[in-house]
Amino acid sequence: MSEAAEQPAVERHHRHPRPAAPPPPEALPLDLAELIADPDTRIVVCCGAGGVGKTTTSAALALAAAEAGRTVVVLTIDPARRLAQSLGLVELDNEPRRVDVPGAKGELHAMMLDMKRTFDDIVCAHSTPERAEQILANPFYQALSSSFAGTQEYMAMEKLGQLRATEQWDLIVVDTPPSRSALDFLDAPNRMSRFLDGTMIRLLTAPARAGGRAGMRLVGAGFLVFSRIISKVLGGQLLRDISAFVSALDTMFGGFRERATATYELLRRPGTWFVVVATPEPDALREASYFVDRLSVEQMPLAGLVLNRTHPPATTGLTATRADAAAEEVLEAGGEGAELAAGALRVHADRMGTAAREQRLADRFTSAHPQVAVRAVPAAAGDVHDLDGLRVMADALTGPDDDTPTGVPRTRVLPARRR
Repeated sequence: MSEAAEQPAVERHHRHPRPAAPPPPEALPLDLAELIADPDTRIVVCCGAGGVGKTTTSAALALAAAEAGRTVVVLTIDPARRLAQSLGLVELDNEPRRVDVPGAKGELHAMMLDMKRTFDDIVCAHSTPERAEQILANPFYQALSSSFAGTQEYMAMEKLGQLRATEQWDLIVVDTPPSRSALDFLDAPNRMSRFLDGTMIRLLTAPARAGGRAGMRLVGAGFLVFSRIISKVLGGQLLRDISAFVSALDTMFGGFRERATATYELLRRPGTWFVVVATPEPDALREASYFVDRLSVEQMPLAGLVLNRTHPPATTGLTATRADAAAEEVLEAGGEGAELAAGALRVHADRMGTAAREQRLADRFTSAHPQVAVRAVPAAAGDVHDLDGLRVMADALTGPDDDTPTGVPRTRVLPARRR
């Protein structure tokens, strides 16, 4: 091919260079101060994967709301009992306890879910004293109320419904259970209903539902065959315990379903907001993404994402590359304090690298969910173990969006790329 023939193709190449990749979309700001101060906000549910700081986030939001004038109760399901320590209490139990917050315009109460006691209270409230005694003494009930998969999540929903019904608090902040999946909290009511409606339960309650000896004659043959098989698998005593339990609980089944449905609908009403908490790690943000999608499908109100434990640098004016290069130059020049200065520059370079990785993960989340507002919260220097530590986190959660040491908005870890 001649040079003249090649020229147009070369010119076309230079006239149409490959466009640069567009910068990721900017996250919307999450105004948690307005959310918790709004009297129409009655329930805030903090949810997310385990180990992302839901308990501390819940306590800090509740503290900020009390200091803003709300009458708040924070319900935690954290078995580590860190919340009591951070609120200055010796311990928490199944009843709300007043927290002394000097200078607060409102009130702060805190409690920890006692799963078994909540279940016991439900049994006593919705059955006769004689039947309640039978249920509470049943070995199968004792195992179910303390260790059945999903019971903790279901009882958290029950307690939430009880607290809301009292109208004693104008804001309830819920710290969801530390589950393998953040979705377990939403699935709990339906899981309990499916358990109560399951084939095994219906078979075990069939004689009682059919009514006395006449009922036994109607279902007796099939039930005897079934019970013999199950007895070999479970053991005779366990089968008798289960059968006695479900027979005693039979009259309460409708109540369980009704309350499960009512509490689930409570989470969809105006005045309830979900705050998804995640750390800037792939697994935590993946779980947060699943939860955001699920909330959208269930038409539940999402306030936004708290990106917890980020690592913003002390300054954004010096890149990691320039900091590493400067460290080398300082060491080559030598002199007093050279090693210390070089070490500080390398620490900054590492911090910039960490911040860049966290920002990429945050950008990826925002690209997938551009409608979700974000609040980035820097990691604390140590464990939060008192009210002062909670106040620092509350300020990070509720402070003005642009009030940061570097001027980077609280929606981000690093400044946005120029367009």
